[in-house]
This record gives sequence, C-alpha cells and structure tokens, in this order.
Amino acid sequence: MTTTKTETVDIFGKNKSVLITNVVADNTPVDIFIDAAETITDIGPEIRKRHRGEAEFVIDGDGALALPGLTNTHTHAAMTLLRGYADDMVLQDWLSQKIWPLEAHLTTDDVYWGTKLACLEMIRTGTTAFNDMYFQMESAARAVDEAGIRAVLCYGFIDLGDAEKCEHECRATEALVAHIKAMNNPRIRVAAGPHAPYTVSPEGLKWCAEFARDQQIGIHIHLSETEKEVNDCISQHGKRPAALLDKCGILTPRTIAAHGCWLDDAECALLAKRGVSISHNPSSNMKLATHRALPYPQLASAGANVCLGTDGCASNNNLDMFEEMKIAALLQKFFWNDPTVLPAPAALAMATKNGAKALGFGTGTLAAGAPADIILVTIRTPCNTPLHNAASNLVYACSGASVETTICNGRILMLEREIPGEAEILKEAAQAATGLVKRAQTPV
Repeated sequence: MTTTKTETVDIFGKNKSVLITNVVADNTPVDIFIDAAETITDIGPEIRKRHRGEAEFVIDGDGALALPGLTNTHTHAAMTLLRGYADDMVLQDWLSQKIWPLEAHLTTDDVYWGTKLACLEMIRTGTTAFNDMYFQMESAARAVDEAGIRAVLCYGFIDLGDAEKCEHECRATEALVAHIKAMNNPRIRVAAGPHAPYTVSPEGLKWCAEFARDQQIGIHIHLSETEKEVNDCISQHGKRPAALLDKCGILTPRTIAAHGCWLDDAECALLAKRGVSISHNPSSNMKLATHRALPYPQLASAGANVCLGTDGCASNNNLDMFEEMKIAALLQKFFWNDPTVLPAPAALAMATKNGAKALGFGTGTLAAGAPADIILVTIRTPCNTPLHNAASNLVYACSGASVETTICNGRILMLEREIPGEAEILKEAAQAATGLVKRAQTPV
C-alpha cells in the first residue's frame, strides 16, 4: 500500500478529500472518493479518472479488501484495564470475588484511559463503532470524542430492587443523557442501560423504557446469559426474562439485548416481532461457560437482527471483531451440530450491516452517500493467500492484524498501521491499571 500527499497536510483525524484507489469491494475492483465530508462521495471502477485532481490525499490500496468499518454491539470498553486480571473462574465467583471489588475502585481517569485503550485496539483491528455500557461514562465520552470513532454509550443502571438506589440510578442516567446530548457530536450517541432483569427491578426497567421513549434514545441490556438467571426470573416473576422485559416496555426496535444464550423459541419469535437486535458474544460466553450457544438458527428463522459483540476485555480478552466472527461461526456449527449454520457471509454481515442497523449508524455498506467508515485489509499476507473466497478468508483466516487503514466519519484514524499517540495511550493505560489494582489491594 502506498500513499501520496498532493500537498503538505496533516492527514490524521482531519476531514480531507481522500481518493482510495486499487481496492476490492464485494469482489469488484473499485476506487473510493471522499470529498472532505463524512460520507462516501463516489465509489466504482476507475473513478480515479474523475477525482484525482480533487484529492488532497491519495491511498493506493494495492489490491486491499475494502470493507465497511466493523461494529461491536456489546462491550464494556474501560474493562481493557482488567484484561488478564481474573481468568478461568466460575462466573459468579469471577464477578463477586474479582471484578466487582476491583470496579469499586475505578476513577474517572481509569475509565478515560481504559476507554482510550479500547478505542486504540478497535481502530487497530478495524472496528469503527461500538456499543458500551459501564460507569463514569462522561470520561468514556471524552475518550471516544478524542479517538474519532463512533459509540453508543450508556450508564449501567443497577438498583437490586432498592428504591433509594433506583432513584440514584435514574438521576445518573439523566445526567449522562444530558451530557452526551450537550456534546452535539454526531459520532457519539447515548442509550438507557438497565443492566439486566436480575439486577434491575421491574420499576427500574419501566422507568428506563419510558425515559428512552421520551428521549428518543436506545436501550442496551443483558438478557438470558445464564440458565440460573432464567430460572430465577421464572421463580420471582412467573415468566421468562424476555416476557418480563416486554411487560416493562424494554423490547423495542431501539433495543440491543446482549448474550441471549438461554432464549427459547417463543422468546426468539418475540424479540424478532418487537424488532430487538440481539448481540452474540461467543468468546465471552464460551470462556465463562454459559453452557449454551445463542440460538442463532431460531432467531434468524424468526427474522431477528442478530449482530456481534466482544463483551469486555475481562471476559474475552480482546476486542478483535475478526476473531469474534470466526468464533461465532465455529460455535454455532459445533453447538447445533450443523456445518451449514452461520456461513461466512452471514458472519461478516453480523459485524457490518447488522451491527450498523442495531446502533443506527448508517447501512454498514460501502456505497455513495453511506458514512465514510472504511477499513482496508491487506491481501499481501498469508491469511489472504490464496484468495479463493474473500468472505471466507476474512471470517476464517484473518485477524484484526490484517487491517492496514481505518477511516471513520471521513477521517483517517490509522494509515499503514500507524496511529498517532499510540505510545502515550499504552503507557498511561498500563499505569492506570497498575494503580487500580494497587488501590484495590490496599487495606482501608
């Protein structure tokens, strides 16, 4: 891949007119032109002839595969600071003994640098948009703003059935929504974030549903990750989790429900009927042994929008959506004992157009008028040699390390694997993680 500056210009993070030549999109050789705007101006074979004189910057893709930026529909970005801190444990022990005690010591700086690190990792591996639930999210918003990618952010609302706690969570949610809207950044959106049916009271769920409707924002929630939470919901509420959420008004076309491992057929049909997007998180679910795979065949048959997420780095332990595509496809084939389930093109769609639909960021396709969220995957690498089938290579052979260039909202964020400011982010995030663990282990 070669680049040419037609004038002296700082190309990173700026809206400049860019001409990308000699790339392949949907098995067709094309050029792509972005005219210093936030959308693709022109795409097609040899359009360089029309736009070469207009471009401030030219990228020769050298045959690279051009894709829409990938979308991660469920993560906890700042948990990059917890990567490798606690592994190979039973889920409830992992949470109660390791994760929650450490998170109690998080500071605003921790969330800022943890999210900066997450954005860096996503840019490096081709993700241009993500759906995030965590705490102290004003700091996360600042990190995303600086990083240049897209995000839907929500505060993790947890009331545990306590009325006073519920009131506090309502105020925290309102504050974040006001903060994000005041930023007036089209790359950053906000959602209501009721954590899960087992951590949020029906009253809290209803408040989140009504607030999201009034504010015209999305909803991000965990759903049916474990068999225990399903059985507990039936015991406490007389119905399964999806039915409870539906009663509380949570299931809408603006809702993203993560995990869904223990959904039954009726719940799959209900989620599809309500227009809910379901985020498959195979790496995290396998690592924490949730004992059942997302019922992708049933959801797909019902017409649900199934997308893909990594979950947080404490339970994955990375944010590489290429790896997630492969693991999703393999898990579905293995669990349902059917090698035809979730073929490569469908897995690729989960990470692109399905994810974009879930988050509301464009079409997740490369077309004139679509958001200029573009990644270039090199073919000069073993994983793309030979290139019998691009979708197969992208899903089954490649990793995020094959991404050479990442563009979001018309701005170049990584070029030929270079990301400005990377060394500082790595240094500060490592220091923040060390400080967090030290505080958590120091007796009060």
